[in-house]
Amino acid sequence: MDLFNSALGRNITFIRPAYFIISGFIDIPYMQYYYVFLCFVYIASVLGNTVVMAVIYLDHSLRTPKYVAVFNLALVDLLSSTSQVPKVLDIFLSNHFSIPYIDCLMFFFFCYSLLSLQALNLLALSYDRVVAIMYPLHYQRKITNRFMFSLIAFFWLFAIVAVLTAVGLLTRLSFCNSVVINSYFCDHGQIFRLACNDMFPSYVISYVLPCLILWVPLLLILCSYLCIGNALAKVASGKERAKALKTCTAHISLVIMYFVPFLTTYTIGAQIHPNARIINMSLASVLPPMLNPIIYVLQTQEIKNSIKNIIEIRRQFRIMVN
Repeated sequence: MDLFNSALGRNITFIRPAYFIISGFIDIPYMQYYYVFLCFVYIASVLGNTVVMAVIYLDHSLRTPKYVAVFNLALVDLLSSTSQVPKVLDIFLSNHFSIPYIDCLMFFFFCYSLLSLQALNLLALSYDRVVAIMYPLHYQRKITNRFMFSLIAFFWLFAIVAVLTAVGLLTRLSFCNSVVINSYFCDHGQIFRLACNDMFPSYVISYVLPCLILWVPLLLILCSYLCIGNALAKVASGKERAKALKTCTAHISLVIMYFVPFLTTYTIGAQIHPNARIINMSLASVLPPMLNPIIYVLQTQEIKNSIKNIIEIRRQFRIMVN
């Protein structure tokens, strides 16, 4: 228990800096082009996810459990982009490299919570696909809107509590020397390694948190698709198998696009140049929220039909008005 005394003990004075300094993009050449790219990505993310949410809200035929999860994914993507990109651009374009202590912890909380919710939402969508393909006759009884709302609410609560735990442990650290964070945001690993007292609890949570929000959801998603593949191989013809898998292509694309960059960076992060790690992490954070709505619009027939119907209704309304 002595290992945890510095973090959980009583009558301890913690040395907390007035601010941290974000230095991630400072020494990387040609970053002005990357900032323009981030602006484009953010605008595309806002527009794309807003369109997906609007279509699901306006089309009553999409008020199904699957599209409840899709709506939540679009909302999380929108919030994730908004919590990161404007702040990052403000830091590096306006030279506001110093960020107050409390603001830095809040920045970390929102970034990690929303990134966690993206993975958990993909897990919810995978469960929806498992039941829809393996138990089609029981789908409407097993997967209801109420069930999906409850599952999503649980994931929100789980992500918030998990990240708040990490934030709470960071507040038990003292910072005596450097306050320079070598990242593009208030990264957990970069913060706790600056501490001058016992950082063991934060060190433990730095492994537990990625396991809970990355590895466990990914393993469950992979297991779900193994079950789907096994079920289709036994009972479905080639045509039926292709039709069932077609309903999963959008979700599979999102899973690959989200998990591969993060897991690659976490797995080999120590073996690559710090600048490459920072760029990889930033791309892994901002690209999925931009690409997710594009993938769902292009690969989901229901959403494409809904967009066409909405456009046709607006066209007819304009004709009637004229």
